[in-house]
Amino acid sequence: MNKSARTSPLSSKPTVPLTNGNGPATIPPLTNESGPATPPQRPLAVSRKRSNTRKRQRGGASLFQSAGSALEALNSNKLRSLLTTLGIIIGVGAVIVMISISQGASASTTSRLGSLGPNVLTIIPGSTRVGGVNQGAGSRQTLTQADADAIASQVNNVSGVSPVINIRGQIIFQDQNYQTTTQGVYPAYQQIGAWTMAEGAFFSDADESSNTMVAVVGQTVMQNLFTPLGVDPVGQTIRISGQPFTVVGVLAAKGASGLGNADDVVYIPFSTATQRLSSQSFVSQIAVQASSANAVNQVQADIQSLLEQRHNIPSGGTDDFTIRNQNQLLQTAEGVATTLTFLLVGVAAVSLVVGGIGIMNIMLVSVTERTREIGIRMAVGARRRDILSQFLIEAIFLSGVGGLIGIGIGVVAAIEVSKLGNLPEQIALFSVLLAFGVSALVGVLFGLYPAWRASRLDPITALRVD
Repeated sequence: MNKSARTSPLSSKPTVPLTNGNGPATIPPLTNESGPATPPQRPLAVSRKRSNTRKRQRGGASLFQSAGSALEALNSNKLRSLLTTLGIIIGVGAVIVMISISQGASASTTSRLGSLGPNVLTIIPGSTRVGGVNQGAGSRQTLTQADADAIASQVNNVSGVSPVINIRGQIIFQDQNYQTTTQGVYPAYQQIGAWTMAEGAFFSDADESSNTMVAVVGQTVMQNLFTPLGVDPVGQTIRISGQPFTVVGVLAAKGASGLGNADDVVYIPFSTATQRLSSQSFVSQIAVQASSANAVNQVQADIQSLLEQRHNIPSGGTDDFTIRNQNQLLQTAEGVATTLTFLLVGVAAVSLVVGGIGIMNIMLVSVTERTREIGIRMAVGARRRDILSQFLIEAIFLSGVGGLIGIGIGVVAAIEVSKLGNLPEQIALFSVLLAFGVSALVGVLFGLYPAWRASRLDPITALRVD
């Protein structure tokens, strides 16, 4: 057999090397059309995708571990953690309560003014000076019943006019007595004041012209005089300044507001008030209702011109009366309420800042106490961002939990304060979200520096700390 022949270990037949005419043949390398073939490789995009996936998995696990470590650290110091969040709790609760009170007062005032209608004008006497001191609007006696009658007869687009005279005194029914304000008005005042009747009826023009001794009481007066005795007010006789009056109606409730309690009043005919209860010739105010909201400004200008003529006030002189437009009062009330809201929220926000400073202080102390722990964690492979995230999570958790507790306390306190002040409950969702969002932001801002400081510690130096 030829010496060059070989026997394959997998076959009993001999193998013969390839040859050509000049000697042994060489096997050419494998090629493709563009050049030498290379072993197949993994696509670069797939490699990067798998690498990013592994990084995200490591990052998620690291964040989870940091959160667990942060909760363990807070749990080991429960009392200190609670005291640290106290500033946040107070701040968040105060923001909610302040916004609720401000919005409740604004809604109550707007409702009270709106109940008079947007087309109602109120004319009050001017101010007087005593010893060089201005006593304020209404302190001067300048308006009369004749002025009210002139407005009703001479000013166009007026649907109702009533002079108002106030008499403060005791109202007596049997063994019950109550001090309130009795107002003498025209029957048109029911329409001007947008009053509805809960029981009975308002007095009529016939009662006004005949000086009838009748009265209409508000809900507060009824509850203080008649409810304790379980008596129906209509048809009963009450005594006002010693004079007997028959109750002919009970007004529906309007509620209290920043302007006072609208239900704490007794109305009697104007003529009866001036002849039986008061001898003064001047009135406390004049209420005027324009025929439409569009005519209010023109009616106001016409009334001003008429009263200036009647009071002999020269052109450009100072009026001895003031005309209040309900629209202007509403705008003023809304502006005051907005300013008050910003003021109260600003004051409450100081508590949040103080709470944030408390969190930063405690976190810095915690970094100092746990320096060796930080060094050990770095020595076993923790990265700086792991330390940063742990302490930042602690600060955010403190402020977040404090914010949630503060929301609960603030909502309960806002409800109780509203009931105490007889205000509508106005707990807006945006105030809750605002308070919680600010508390979380405080945790981030005031926890960032302690967390950064912890992450920058030298592990070798940290391990030397006892």
